[in-house]
Amino acid sequence: MAISAACMLPHPPLIIPQVGRGEEKKIQKTIDAYHEAARLIAEHQPQTIVVISPHQVMYADYFHISPGRAARGDFGQFRAGQVMIEASYDMEFVAKLCRLADEKSLPAGTDGQQNARFDHGTMVPLYFVNQYWREYRLVRIGLSGLALRSHYELGRCIKAAAEELDRKTVVIASGDLSHRLKADGPYGYQEEGPAYDRRVMDVMGSADFAKLLQFSDDFCGKAGECGHRSFTMMAGALEGWKVQAKRLSYEGTFGVGYGICTYEVAGEADDERV
Repeated sequence: MAISAACMLPHPPLIIPQVGRGEEKKIQKTIDAYHEAARLIAEHQPQTIVVISPHQVMYADYFHISPGRAARGDFGQFRAGQVMIEASYDMEFVAKLCRLADEKSLPAGTDGQQNARFDHGTMVPLYFVNQYWREYRLVRIGLSGLALRSHYELGRCIKAAAEELDRKTVVIASGDLSHRLKADGPYGYQEEGPAYDRRVMDVMGSADFAKLLQFSDDFCGKAGECGHRSFTMMAGALEGWKVQAKRLSYEGTFGVGYGICTYEVAGEADDERV
């Protein structure tokens, strides 16, 4: 098998101690779960880590895949410029993924880069991963305004690329849940917010990935979700595999939902694609 594991991970910058300055302790369950997920990734010793980030450059009708040999970023916009993350890209994987997407008539590639520096949706997961494992190359993929099915299909291309290259790969779906859980939260309260979080955590906690495609755009929009397309792309990358799903944590302390689930591949699935 090529993809051996995957993780659903949030990306609140304040979880970084130099950013949170003590506030991060209010989401200690999320921190503890993050370390558990990062240790799991290290156990798999991936050659390549694919990070799907909602804060990578996003186009309405195109998936941007980061080009080049390497990139870096820091938390300067969050008053912690001393915390830096850098990684080398898996250029062979990127080229293969672009070719496979083109064969499927999926609009994806390395054109349209606006800023080579890492976004926080990439850096927060790597901040934890790097504490346990650094011998990997990175593939960084953004989302688009295209349908959920297109995100799922690009995930299938990720799986195919990993298999054709025989590259031991871990996929990280970076994404927060609803931003509308509390009246005093950053985006206020909307009843769809808690409803979305309950529903998506049930889906992700049980790895019932087909249900991700049943969330309507209207519902997701009212919920103010962040990572649904990331999760859907990851689901496509896991198509055809049985996975051992583990729900590690969920918190909504600051009015934004943070959910962490891990998935380990445990053989071929009995059913067909969704």
